[in-house]
Amino acid sequence: MNRDAPMAAWPRCDRTVAWSALQGHAEAHGHALDLRQLFTDDPQRAQRLSLQAPEVWADLSRAHWDVATRRHLLDLARECGLEARRDALLRGDIANVTEGRAALHTALRAPKGAGPFSAHIGEQVHAELDRMLAFAEGIRARAGGEQPGDIHDIVHIGIGGSDLGPQMVVAALGAWVHPRLRLHFVSNVDGQDIAALLPRLKAQHTLFVVASKTFTTQETLANARTARQWFTEQGGTDIARHFVGTTTQVTTAAAFGVTTTFGFWDWVGGRFSMWSAIGLPIALALGAEAFRELLAGAHAMDRHFANAPLDANLPMLLGLLDVWQRNFMGYRSRCVAPYSQNLHRLPAYLQQLVMESNGKGVDVDGQPLPYATSDVVWGEPGTNGQHAFFQMLHQGSDVVPVEFILVRQPSYRDAEALSPALRASLAQQHQALLANALAQAQALMCGKTSEQALSEAAATASPEVPCEVIARHRTFPGNRPSLTLLLDRLTPSALGALVALHEHRTFVSGAVWGINSFDQWGVELGKALCQDLLPRLDSGDVSGLDAATAQLITRLR
Repeated sequence: MNRDAPMAAWPRCDRTVAWSALQGHAEAHGHALDLRQLFTDDPQRAQRLSLQAPEVWADLSRAHWDVATRRHLLDLARECGLEARRDALLRGDIANVTEGRAALHTALRAPKGAGPFSAHIGEQVHAELDRMLAFAEGIRARAGGEQPGDIHDIVHIGIGGSDLGPQMVVAALGAWVHPRLRLHFVSNVDGQDIAALLPRLKAQHTLFVVASKTFTTQETLANARTARQWFTEQGGTDIARHFVGTTTQVTTAAAFGVTTTFGFWDWVGGRFSMWSAIGLPIALALGAEAFRELLAGAHAMDRHFANAPLDANLPMLLGLLDVWQRNFMGYRSRCVAPYSQNLHRLPAYLQQLVMESNGKGVDVDGQPLPYATSDVVWGEPGTNGQHAFFQMLHQGSDVVPVEFILVRQPSYRDAEALSPALRASLAQQHQALLANALAQAQALMCGKTSEQALSEAAATASPEVPCEVIARHRTFPGNRPSLTLLLDRLTPSALGALVALHEHRTFVSGAVWGINSFDQWGVELGKALCQDLLPRLDSGDVSGLDAATAQLITRLR
């Protein structure tokens, strides 16, 4: 592993010729782009700005860019050395410069003997992967049995990257979950999270997975201690059998009573860790074969990212589009709208991936940045979002790009057990779901003119409310950007590819901005202050505190 720091060796984006060219292009054309006119002027626009990557087809034609924009962005990529930065990342050079670490999560999903990193790393990864999957298969073989130690419920205790990835995957791939296993995820230090779960469990049939890289995470250990206390109160005596850990700190875990542990390495960041031992609940839920398919899908996207030319490289193009929308179009947020209930945790997962990675205000040299970095990522599944916040997306004062994620063919658990009539009914519902997504994207782009609204309003006008007033409320500006990602089916392989796509996309925009996308010092200050404030809630000591904090402590006591 190269211990140099090559990520800081290329020019920052705002010091390039291409950045200046993009500024000029944005001032002259960017804000004047009208999607309706662009499609009229170029009948081939949809095909020209669509791309097939492993498991994911992307339509980028409804984004606010054109061929000239893409050309300038590709020039920016070349001038910033994006291809060389990508290659350095993938072979294990230092990417996390503030902590002196690689960011080699791609090694976790590479087949044996594959990858530009050292063979030793690959051997370590596969040895631990094989051990973890063997353990998972052993639990699954006795799932739902009535002998002591046969597992019915698995409680995964973690937070942040140790929670969001496994939780999102298990929810997304519900059709693959073992029918005699129930998966539960506990993350919040709020005791109500775990207290609501424990009464539904039986100690002798529950397995707790404690996920913490350092085995010192405050929220995780608080929940783990509560779980251990409950377990012993319920007559549980074999903590070592009913508690396992995914951690790098075996000694610390053993002191807690966890002697079965599965490890990973310092080059595995939390929000990139679901491919490692942190994915144990995924393996328990889905089985070894599906877990390997998840890894294979991600690896296929890794190969696409590594080998596809810039102008046909989906992670590259999406990352560059993010830079264009954030820095030149001025869009402060983007909405992720998966039209699949199984992907209901994906917006939260992407929120952490993007905002914890790229929510930085200084470059890799510690210099303040004169331009914006991470946008705000948020969303809910369609069609729920349509009845919540889509009003603002269509007619609000801010323009928010929307990312539609569609699944062409749904997967239902135990589909063969459903009656033909029920399958037909569900098929109709899925068609309605897809039609809603298509309609929302079309409405965002096309809008409704004042003339159209006036014609409609004439039929419902009254003396009290003139039709001109009604029409103004029913006018949609249109020209609101979106993009669409389409999966044929939501399989383990497809989900792996989709997640890897967003990982690489996030790296690309961070590399252009010249920031370190792999540290997260922003979460540390609050953690440190919490250690000081916790005993003060017991003692009432408010000396040295700011007035607002002191007042709150007094009132809370």
